[in-house]
Amino acid sequence: MSKSSLQSAMDAAKNPVQMLRNSKIGMYVYPVVAPEFTNWRSEQAAWRNSVVLYDQSHHMDELTVEGPDAEAFLSHVGINSFTNFTTDLAKHFVPVTPAGHVVGDMIIFREREDKFVLVGRAPTANWTKFQAAIGNWKIRVFHDPRSDSRPDGKAVFRTHYRFQIQGPDADKIFEKINGGPVPEVKFFHVATINVGSRRVQALRHGMAGAPGLEIWGPYADKHYIQSTIQQAARDVGVDMHLVGSRAYSTNTLESGWIPSPLPGIYTGDGMMADYRDWLGADAYEAVGSIGGSFVSDNIADYYVNPFELGYGFYIGWKKDDFIGKDALAAMKGGNNRKKVTFEWNREDVLKVIASGFEQGTPYKWIDFPQPNYASSSADMVMHGDKMVGMSMFNGYSYNERCMLSLGVVDASVAVNDVLTLVWGEPETTGKTSTEPHKQAEIRVRVAPTPYAAEARQNYADSWRSNS
Repeated sequence: MSKSSLQSAMDAAKNPVQMLRNSKIGMYVYPVVAPEFTNWRSEQAAWRNSVVLYDQSHHMDELTVEGPDAEAFLSHVGINSFTNFTTDLAKHFVPVTPAGHVVGDMIIFREREDKFVLVGRAPTANWTKFQAAIGNWKIRVFHDPRSDSRPDGKAVFRTHYRFQIQGPDADKIFEKINGGPVPEVKFFHVATINVGSRRVQALRHGMAGAPGLEIWGPYADKHYIQSTIQQAARDVGVDMHLVGSRAYSTNTLESGWIPSPLPGIYTGDGMMADYRDWLGADAYEAVGSIGGSFVSDNIADYYVNPFELGYGFYIGWKKDDFIGKDALAAMKGGNNRKKVTFEWNREDVLKVIASGFEQGTPYKWIDFPQPNYASSSADMVMHGDKMVGMSMFNGYSYNERCMLSLGVVDASVAVNDVLTLVWGEPETTGKTSTEPHKQAEIRVRVAPTPYAAEARQNYADSWRSNS
Protein backbone atom coordinates (compact mmCIF):
# COMPACT_ATOMS: atom_id res chain seq x y z
CA MET A 1 0.00 0.00 0.00
CA SER A 2 1.27 3.48 -0.89
CA LYS A 3 2.10 5.79 2.01
CA SER A 4 0.35 8.60 0.16
CA SER A 5 -2.94 6.93 -0.77
CA LEU A 6 -6.53 7.59 0.22
CA GLN A 7 -6.40 4.33 2.19
CA SER A 8 -3.37 5.44 4.18
CA ALA A 9 -5.12 8.73 5.00
CA MET A 10 -8.19 6.80 6.14
CA ASP A 11 -6.06 4.48 8.27
CA ALA A 12 -4.38 7.43 9.96
CA ALA A 13 -7.76 9.02 10.74
CA LYS A 14 -9.27 5.74 12.05
CA ASN A 15 -12.70 6.69 10.63
CA PRO A 16 -13.32 8.22 7.19
CA VAL A 17 -16.23 10.27 8.52
CA GLN A 18 -13.98 11.99 11.03
CA MET A 19 -11.29 12.44 8.37
CA LEU A 20 -13.71 14.28 6.09
CA ARG A 21 -15.55 16.19 8.80
CA ASN A 22 -12.20 17.56 10.02
CA SER A 23 -10.75 18.37 6.61
CA LYS A 24 -8.93 21.69 6.50
CA ILE A 25 -9.45 22.26 2.78
CA GLY A 26 -11.62 25.31 3.55
CA MET A 27 -14.54 26.69 1.58
CA TYR A 28 -15.46 24.97 -1.66
CA VAL A 29 -14.23 27.35 -4.39
CA TYR A 30 -15.39 27.79 -7.98
CA PRO A 31 -12.04 28.79 -9.51
CA VAL A 32 -10.80 31.68 -11.67
CA VAL A 33 -14.17 33.25 -12.56
CA ALA A 34 -14.86 36.46 -10.61
CA PRO A 35 -17.34 36.14 -7.71
CA GLU A 36 -19.61 38.82 -9.20
CA PHE A 37 -19.64 40.92 -12.36
CA THR A 38 -22.59 43.14 -11.41
CA ASN A 39 -24.17 41.63 -8.30
CA TRP A 40 -25.35 38.10 -7.67
CA ARG A 41 -29.02 39.10 -7.29
CA SER A 42 -29.15 40.70 -10.73
CA GLU A 43 -27.16 37.81 -12.18
CA GLN A 44 -29.66 35.28 -10.79
CA ALA A 45 -32.59 37.31 -12.09
CA ALA A 46 -31.04 37.58 -15.56
CA TRP A 47 -31.30 33.86 -16.33
CA ARG A 48 -35.07 34.21 -15.87
CA ASN A 49 -35.64 37.67 -17.35
CA SER A 50 -33.04 38.39 -20.05
CA VAL A 51 -29.89 36.38 -20.80
CA VAL A 52 -26.72 35.28 -19.02
CA LEU A 53 -23.27 34.15 -20.08
CA TYR A 54 -21.73 31.49 -17.87
CA ASP A 55 -17.99 30.89 -18.11
CA GLN A 56 -17.78 27.15 -17.36
CA SER A 57 -14.17 26.80 -18.48
CA HIS A 58 -12.54 26.24 -15.10
CA HIS A 59 -14.57 24.40 -12.46
CA MET A 60 -14.97 20.99 -14.14
CA ASP A 61 -12.61 18.15 -14.98
CA GLU A 62 -12.49 16.98 -18.58
CA LEU A 63 -11.70 13.38 -19.48
CA THR A 64 -11.17 12.17 -23.05
CA VAL A 65 -11.53 8.44 -23.79
CA GLU A 66 -10.73 7.24 -27.30
CA GLY A 67 -9.84 4.04 -29.09
CA PRO A 68 -11.51 0.94 -30.58
CA ASP A 69 -12.89 -0.14 -27.17
CA ALA A 70 -14.01 3.29 -25.97
CA GLU A 71 -17.74 2.62 -26.14
CA ALA A 72 -17.50 -0.86 -24.63
CA PHE A 73 -15.30 0.46 -21.83
CA LEU A 74 -17.59 3.37 -20.91
CA SER A 75 -20.65 1.13 -21.15
CA HIS A 76 -18.96 -1.17 -18.62
CA VAL A 77 -18.09 1.71 -16.26
CA GLY A 78 -21.40 3.59 -16.35
CA ILE A 79 -25.00 2.53 -15.74
CA ASN A 80 -26.17 4.18 -18.97
CA SER A 81 -27.37 2.49 -22.11
CA PHE A 82 -25.31 3.43 -25.17
CA THR A 83 -27.96 2.25 -27.64
CA ASN A 84 -28.48 4.88 -30.35
CA PHE A 85 -25.89 7.17 -28.72
CA THR A 86 -24.73 9.07 -31.80
CA THR A 87 -22.43 12.05 -32.28
CA ASP A 88 -25.34 14.52 -32.14
CA LEU A 89 -26.25 13.57 -28.57
CA ALA A 90 -24.94 14.03 -25.04
CA LYS A 91 -25.71 11.95 -21.95
CA HIS A 92 -25.65 12.34 -18.21
CA PHE A 93 -23.08 9.63 -17.39
CA VAL A 94 -23.37 7.95 -13.97
CA PRO A 95 -21.05 5.25 -12.62
CA VAL A 96 -21.69 3.28 -9.43
CA THR A 97 -19.60 0.99 -7.27
CA PRO A 98 -20.10 -2.79 -7.24
CA ALA A 99 -22.40 -2.17 -4.25
CA GLY A 100 -24.57 0.20 -6.31
CA HIS A 101 -23.51 3.46 -4.65
CA VAL A 102 -23.17 6.54 -6.85
CA VAL A 103 -19.57 7.57 -7.49
CA GLY A 104 -20.52 10.84 -9.20
CA ASP A 105 -21.64 12.01 -12.61
CA MET A 106 -20.40 13.79 -15.74
CA ILE A 107 -21.85 14.91 -19.04
CA ILE A 108 -20.54 12.68 -21.84
CA PHE A 109 -20.24 13.75 -25.48
CA ARG A 110 -19.55 11.44 -28.40
CA GLU A 111 -17.23 13.28 -30.77
CA ARG A 112 -16.50 10.30 -33.05
CA GLU A 113 -17.38 6.64 -33.21
CA ASP A 114 -14.27 5.95 -31.13
CA LYS A 115 -13.92 9.17 -29.09
CA PHE A 116 -15.84 10.46 -26.06
CA VAL A 117 -15.37 13.53 -23.86
CA LEU A 118 -16.66 13.59 -20.29
CA VAL A 119 -17.09 16.86 -18.37
CA GLY A 120 -17.87 17.21 -14.66
CA ARG A 121 -16.52 16.74 -11.15
CA ALA A 122 -13.38 14.87 -10.18
CA PRO A 123 -14.81 11.68 -8.57
CA THR A 124 -16.16 10.29 -11.85
CA ALA A 125 -12.99 11.20 -13.74
CA ASN A 126 -10.83 9.48 -11.11
CA TRP A 127 -13.00 6.35 -11.05
CA THR A 128 -12.98 6.10 -14.85
CA LYS A 129 -9.19 6.49 -14.99
CA PHE A 130 -8.81 3.70 -12.43
CA GLN A 131 -11.05 1.36 -14.43
CA ALA A 132 -8.91 2.05 -17.50
CA ALA A 133 -5.75 1.32 -15.49
CA ILE A 134 -6.90 -2.07 -14.20
CA GLY A 135 -8.61 -3.26 -17.38
CA ASN A 136 -7.40 -4.62 -20.68
CA TRP A 137 -9.07 -2.13 -23.00
CA LYS A 138 -7.80 -0.72 -26.30
CA ILE A 139 -8.25 2.89 -25.26
CA ARG A 140 -6.31 6.07 -24.54
CA VAL A 141 -7.31 8.35 -21.68
CA PHE A 142 -6.40 12.02 -21.30
CA HIS A 143 -7.32 13.91 -18.12
CA ASP A 144 -7.51 17.71 -17.95
CA PRO A 145 -8.25 18.50 -14.26
CA ARG A 146 -10.20 21.57 -13.25
CA SER A 147 -8.28 24.78 -12.72
CA ASP A 148 -6.60 25.40 -9.38
CA SER A 149 -9.02 26.73 -6.78
CA ARG A 150 -6.47 29.32 -5.70
CA PRO A 151 -4.03 29.88 -8.59
CA ASP A 152 -2.27 32.74 -6.74
CA GLY A 153 -1.36 34.59 -9.90
CA LYS A 154 -0.18 31.56 -11.88
CA ALA A 155 -1.27 31.33 -15.50
CA VAL A 156 -4.28 29.07 -16.04
CA PHE A 157 -4.71 26.95 -19.17
CA ARG A 158 -7.34 24.42 -20.18
CA THR A 159 -7.81 22.19 -23.21
CA HIS A 160 -11.16 23.80 -24.01
CA TYR A 161 -13.13 26.90 -23.18
CA ARG A 162 -16.76 26.25 -22.28
CA PHE A 163 -19.54 28.85 -22.24
CA GLN A 164 -23.27 28.68 -21.72
CA ILE A 165 -25.69 31.31 -23.04
CA GLN A 166 -29.10 31.06 -21.42
CA GLY A 167 -32.31 33.01 -20.92
CA PRO A 168 -35.47 34.10 -22.72
CA ASP A 169 -33.50 36.53 -24.94
CA ALA A 170 -30.79 34.02 -25.84
CA ASP A 171 -32.17 33.27 -29.31
CA LYS A 172 -31.50 36.85 -30.44
CA ILE A 173 -27.82 36.42 -29.61
CA PHE A 174 -27.63 32.97 -31.21
CA GLU A 175 -28.97 34.32 -34.49
CA LYS A 176 -26.52 37.21 -34.43
CA ILE A 177 -23.39 35.17 -33.69
CA ASN A 178 -24.45 32.46 -36.17
CA GLY A 179 -25.06 34.93 -38.97
CA GLY A 180 -28.63 33.67 -39.36
CA PRO A 181 -31.24 31.51 -37.63
CA VAL A 182 -29.93 28.61 -35.57
CA PRO A 183 -31.53 25.24 -36.40
CA GLU A 184 -33.89 23.87 -33.76
CA VAL A 185 -31.84 21.71 -31.38
CA LYS A 186 -33.61 19.27 -29.08
CA PHE A 187 -32.76 19.05 -25.39
CA PHE A 188 -29.35 17.40 -24.85
CA HIS A 189 -28.70 17.24 -28.57
CA VAL A 190 -25.56 18.67 -30.16
CA ALA A 191 -25.34 20.83 -33.29
CA THR A 192 -22.68 22.96 -34.96
CA ILE A 193 -23.11 26.75 -35.17
CA ASN A 194 -21.00 29.79 -36.00
CA VAL A 195 -19.57 32.18 -33.46
CA GLY A 196 -18.22 34.87 -35.72
CA SER A 197 -15.54 33.21 -37.85
CA ARG A 198 -15.39 30.03 -35.76
CA ARG A 199 -17.44 26.84 -36.11
CA VAL A 200 -18.30 25.51 -32.66
CA GLN A 201 -20.22 22.62 -31.17
CA ALA A 202 -23.33 23.54 -29.22
CA LEU A 203 -25.32 21.49 -26.70
CA ARG A 204 -28.97 22.35 -26.08
CA HIS A 205 -29.00 22.67 -22.34
CA GLY A 206 -30.37 24.76 -19.48
CA MET A 207 -29.40 24.94 -15.83
CA ALA A 208 -32.43 26.81 -14.47
CA GLY A 209 -35.18 26.07 -16.95
CA ALA A 210 -34.61 28.86 -19.47
CA PRO A 211 -33.46 27.95 -23.01
CA GLY A 212 -29.75 27.85 -23.64
CA LEU A 213 -26.80 26.49 -25.58
CA GLU A 214 -23.48 25.33 -24.16
CA ILE A 215 -20.60 25.87 -26.58
CA TRP A 216 -16.97 24.78 -26.47
CA GLY A 217 -13.76 24.75 -28.45
CA PRO A 218 -9.98 25.23 -28.19
CA TYR A 219 -8.98 27.28 -25.15
CA ALA A 220 -6.84 29.53 -27.35
CA ASP A 221 -10.10 30.83 -28.86
CA LYS A 222 -11.64 31.74 -25.50
CA HIS A 223 -11.14 35.50 -25.65
CA TYR A 224 -12.38 35.72 -29.25
CA ILE A 225 -15.49 33.66 -28.50
CA GLN A 226 -16.42 35.62 -25.37
CA SER A 227 -15.86 39.03 -26.96
CA THR A 228 -17.88 38.01 -30.04
CA ILE A 229 -20.82 36.90 -27.85
CA GLN A 230 -20.71 40.09 -25.81
CA GLN A 231 -20.56 42.28 -28.91
CA ALA A 232 -23.51 40.39 -30.42
CA ALA A 233 -25.56 41.10 -27.29
CA ARG A 234 -24.78 44.81 -27.61
CA ASP A 235 -25.59 44.78 -31.32
CA VAL A 236 -29.08 43.33 -30.79
CA GLY A 237 -29.78 45.42 -27.69
CA VAL A 238 -29.94 42.53 -25.22
CA ASP A 239 -29.05 43.14 -21.58
CA MET A 240 -26.71 40.18 -21.14
CA HIS A 241 -25.19 39.52 -17.71
CA LEU A 242 -21.93 37.70 -17.11
CA VAL A 243 -22.52 35.41 -14.14
CA GLY A 244 -19.98 35.23 -11.36
CA SER A 245 -19.11 32.17 -9.31
CA ARG A 246 -21.38 33.22 -6.44
CA ALA A 247 -24.58 33.14 -8.50
CA TYR A 248 -23.51 30.31 -10.81
CA SER A 249 -23.43 27.73 -8.05
CA THR A 250 -27.07 28.42 -7.14
CA ASN A 251 -28.74 27.79 -10.50
CA THR A 252 -29.18 24.10 -9.77
CA LEU A 253 -31.46 24.89 -6.82
CA GLU A 254 -34.11 25.89 -9.32
CA SER A 255 -33.45 23.03 -11.75
CA GLY A 256 -32.97 20.16 -9.33
CA TRP A 257 -29.55 18.56 -9.91
CA ILE A 258 -27.64 17.56 -6.76
CA PRO A 259 -24.05 18.36 -7.77
CA SER A 260 -21.90 16.87 -5.03
CA PRO A 261 -23.12 13.64 -3.43
CA LEU A 262 -20.41 11.96 -1.38
CA PRO A 263 -18.70 9.34 -3.59
CA GLY A 264 -19.58 5.87 -2.31
CA ILE A 265 -15.98 4.65 -2.42
CA TYR A 266 -14.82 4.56 1.21
CA THR A 267 -16.08 1.04 1.95
CA GLY A 268 -15.91 -2.37 0.31
CA ASP A 269 -13.23 -4.95 -0.41
CA GLY A 270 -11.68 -6.20 -3.65
CA MET A 271 -11.92 -3.57 -6.35
CA MET A 272 -12.83 -0.88 -3.81
CA ALA A 273 -9.81 -1.59 -1.63
CA ASP A 274 -7.58 -1.47 -4.71
CA TYR A 275 -9.13 1.84 -5.71
CA ARG A 276 -8.45 3.43 -2.33
CA ASP A 277 -4.82 2.29 -2.59
CA TRP A 278 -4.62 3.73 -6.12
CA LEU A 279 -6.10 7.14 -5.27
CA GLY A 280 -3.58 9.62 -3.93
CA ALA A 281 -3.83 11.25 -0.51
CA ASP A 282 -4.19 14.58 -2.32
CA ALA A 283 -7.22 13.46 -4.38
CA TYR A 284 -10.60 15.16 -4.02
CA GLU A 285 -11.91 12.08 -2.24
CA ALA A 286 -9.15 12.31 0.40
CA VAL A 287 -9.04 16.04 1.09
CA GLY A 288 -12.69 16.97 0.55
CA SER A 289 -15.01 17.67 3.44
CA ILE A 290 -18.38 16.66 4.85
CA GLY A 291 -20.44 19.39 6.49
CA GLY A 292 -23.81 19.45 8.19
CA SER A 293 -25.77 18.30 11.18
CA PHE A 294 -25.87 14.61 10.27
CA VAL A 295 -23.07 12.68 11.94
CA SER A 296 -22.71 8.92 11.66
CA ASP A 297 -19.77 6.64 12.38
CA ASN A 298 -20.77 4.65 9.28
CA ILE A 299 -19.75 6.57 6.17
CA ALA A 300 -22.09 4.44 4.04
CA ASP A 301 -24.96 6.35 5.67
CA TYR A 302 -23.95 9.32 3.49
CA TYR A 303 -24.09 7.36 0.22
CA VAL A 304 -26.91 7.54 -2.34
CA ASN A 305 -27.97 5.24 -5.15
CA PRO A 306 -29.21 6.16 -8.66
CA PHE A 307 -32.87 5.55 -7.83
CA GLU A 308 -32.71 8.12 -5.03
CA LEU A 309 -31.31 10.79 -7.36
CA GLY A 310 -33.85 10.13 -10.10
CA TYR A 311 -31.38 8.32 -12.37
CA GLY A 312 -33.04 4.91 -12.38
CA PHE A 313 -34.41 5.32 -15.90
CA TYR A 314 -30.84 5.68 -17.24
CA ILE A 315 -29.94 2.12 -16.38
CA GLY A 316 -29.15 -0.07 -19.37
CA TRP A 317 -30.53 -3.32 -18.03
CA LYS A 318 -30.09 -5.07 -21.38
CA LYS A 319 -26.31 -4.64 -21.32
CA ASP A 320 -24.43 -7.86 -20.69
CA ASP A 321 -22.52 -6.42 -17.76
CA PHE A 322 -21.64 -3.17 -16.07
CA ILE A 323 -20.19 -2.35 -12.68
CA GLY A 324 -22.90 -2.54 -10.02
CA LYS A 325 -25.58 -4.21 -12.16
CA ASP A 326 -26.39 -6.98 -9.68
CA ALA A 327 -26.56 -4.57 -6.76
CA LEU A 328 -28.87 -2.22 -8.64
CA ALA A 329 -31.12 -5.10 -9.65
CA ALA A 330 -31.52 -5.92 -5.96
CA MET A 331 -32.35 -2.27 -5.15
CA LYS A 332 -34.86 -1.84 -7.98
CA GLY A 333 -38.39 -1.54 -6.69
CA GLY A 334 -37.16 -1.37 -3.11
CA ASN A 335 -37.96 1.22 -0.50
CA ASN A 336 -35.55 3.80 -1.89
CA ARG A 337 -35.57 7.43 -0.85
CA LYS A 338 -36.59 10.08 -3.39
CA LYS A 339 -35.18 13.45 -4.42
CA VAL A 340 -37.05 16.60 -3.35
CA THR A 341 -36.61 20.33 -2.86
CA PHE A 342 -36.85 21.77 0.65
CA GLU A 343 -38.33 25.29 0.94
CA TRP A 344 -36.97 26.89 4.11
CA ASN A 345 -39.31 28.80 6.44
CA ARG A 346 -38.72 32.55 6.20
CA GLU A 347 -39.13 33.33 9.90
CA ASP A 348 -36.77 30.54 10.94
CA VAL A 349 -34.12 31.70 8.46
CA LEU A 350 -34.41 35.28 9.75
CA LYS A 351 -34.04 33.98 13.32
CA VAL A 352 -30.75 32.32 12.38
CA ILE A 353 -29.47 35.46 10.69
CA ALA A 354 -30.55 37.69 13.59
CA SER A 355 -28.47 35.62 16.03
CA GLY A 356 -25.36 37.04 14.33
CA PHE A 357 -26.30 40.46 15.72
CA GLU A 358 -26.70 39.25 19.31
CA GLN A 359 -24.19 38.56 22.05
CA GLY A 360 -23.31 34.94 22.81
CA THR A 361 -22.89 31.99 20.50
CA PRO A 362 -24.88 32.49 17.28
CA TYR A 363 -26.49 29.90 15.07
CA LYS A 364 -24.43 28.68 12.10
CA TRP A 365 -24.15 31.60 9.69
CA ILE A 366 -26.16 31.28 6.48
CA ASP A 367 -23.97 32.77 3.79
CA PHE A 368 -25.67 34.29 0.75
CA PRO A 369 -26.35 33.23 -1.89
CA GLN A 370 -24.94 29.87 -0.84
CA PRO A 371 -23.49 28.56 2.45
CA ASN A 372 -21.11 26.34 0.51
CA TYR A 373 -18.76 25.53 3.38
CA ALA A 374 -18.09 21.84 2.61
CA SER A 375 -17.48 19.66 -0.43
CA SER A 376 -20.51 17.52 0.46
CA SER A 377 -23.35 18.56 2.76
CA ALA A 378 -25.52 16.36 4.96
CA ASP A 379 -28.08 18.11 7.15
CA MET A 380 -30.66 16.07 9.06
CA VAL A 381 -34.31 16.46 8.07
CA MET A 382 -36.59 15.32 10.87
CA HIS A 383 -40.23 14.39 11.40
CA GLY A 384 -40.53 14.64 15.16
CA ASP A 385 -37.72 12.54 16.60
CA LYS A 386 -37.23 10.50 13.42
CA MET A 387 -34.74 11.36 10.68
CA VAL A 388 -36.64 11.05 7.40
CA GLY A 389 -34.27 12.75 5.00
CA MET A 390 -31.01 14.49 4.27
CA SER A 391 -30.49 17.98 2.83
CA MET A 392 -27.47 17.90 0.50
CA PHE A 393 -27.15 21.25 -1.31
CA ASN A 394 -28.58 24.61 -0.28
CA GLY A 395 -28.74 28.28 -1.18
CA TYR A 396 -30.86 31.35 -1.73
CA SER A 397 -32.85 32.04 -4.89
CA TYR A 398 -33.47 35.71 -5.56
CA ASN A 399 -35.93 34.64 -8.24
CA GLU A 400 -38.02 32.69 -5.74
CA ARG A 401 -37.17 34.95 -2.77
CA CYS A 402 -36.43 32.02 -0.51
CA MET A 403 -33.82 29.61 0.76
CA LEU A 404 -33.97 26.23 -0.94
CA SER A 405 -32.10 22.97 -0.62
CA LEU A 406 -32.00 19.70 -2.51
CA GLY A 407 -31.92 16.32 -0.85
CA VAL A 408 -33.53 12.95 -0.36
CA VAL A 409 -36.40 11.81 1.85
CA ASP A 410 -38.10 8.56 2.76
CA ALA A 411 -40.62 7.34 0.18
CA SER A 412 -43.47 7.97 2.64
CA VAL A 413 -42.85 11.75 2.67
CA ALA A 414 -45.23 13.74 0.46
CA VAL A 415 -45.04 17.10 -1.29
CA ASN A 416 -46.20 19.89 1.07
CA ASP A 417 -45.27 17.96 4.21
CA VAL A 418 -43.62 20.28 6.73
CA LEU A 419 -40.48 18.84 8.30
CA THR A 420 -37.61 20.18 10.40
CA LEU A 421 -34.09 20.72 9.07
CA VAL A 422 -31.35 20.78 11.69
CA TRP A 423 -28.91 23.51 10.65
CA GLY A 424 -25.37 23.63 11.99
CA GLU A 425 -22.74 21.22 13.23
CA PRO A 426 -23.35 19.30 16.47
CA GLU A 427 -19.78 19.75 17.67
CA THR A 428 -16.61 21.64 16.86
CA THR A 429 -14.62 20.11 14.01
CA GLY A 430 -11.29 20.87 12.41
CA LYS A 431 -12.95 22.50 9.41
CA THR A 432 -11.59 26.00 8.88
CA SER A 433 -14.84 26.96 7.10
CA THR A 434 -16.97 26.82 10.25
CA GLU A 435 -17.13 29.23 13.15
CA PRO A 436 -18.21 28.50 16.76
CA HIS A 437 -21.99 28.20 16.62
CA LYS A 438 -25.05 26.39 17.92
CA GLN A 439 -27.61 24.38 16.00
CA ALA A 440 -30.97 25.71 14.85
CA GLU A 441 -34.18 24.04 13.81
CA ILE A 442 -35.60 25.33 10.53
CA ARG A 443 -39.00 24.31 9.27
CA VAL A 444 -38.96 23.17 5.64
CA ARG A 445 -41.81 22.46 3.25
CA VAL A 446 -41.28 19.55 0.88
CA ALA A 447 -41.62 20.89 -2.67
CA PRO A 448 -41.38 19.39 -6.16
CA THR A 449 -38.10 18.95 -8.02
CA PRO A 450 -37.36 20.92 -10.11
CA TYR A 451 -38.66 23.79 -7.98
CA ALA A 452 -38.90 26.29 -10.83
CA ALA A 453 -42.07 25.78 -12.86
CA GLU A 454 -40.18 26.63 -16.07
CA ALA A 455 -37.75 23.78 -15.48
CA ARG A 456 -40.52 21.30 -14.59
CA GLN A 457 -42.45 22.10 -17.75
CA ASN A 458 -39.55 22.32 -20.23
CA TYR A 459 -37.18 19.54 -19.12
CA ALA A 460 -39.24 16.80 -20.72
CA ASP A 461 -37.61 13.38 -20.92
CA SER A 462 -34.65 14.47 -18.81
CA TRP A 463 -33.40 13.35 -15.41
CA ARG A 464 -34.93 16.48 -13.86
CA SER A 465 -38.47 15.47 -14.80
CA ASN A 466 -38.04 11.75 -14.12
CA SER A 467 -37.22 12.14 -10.43
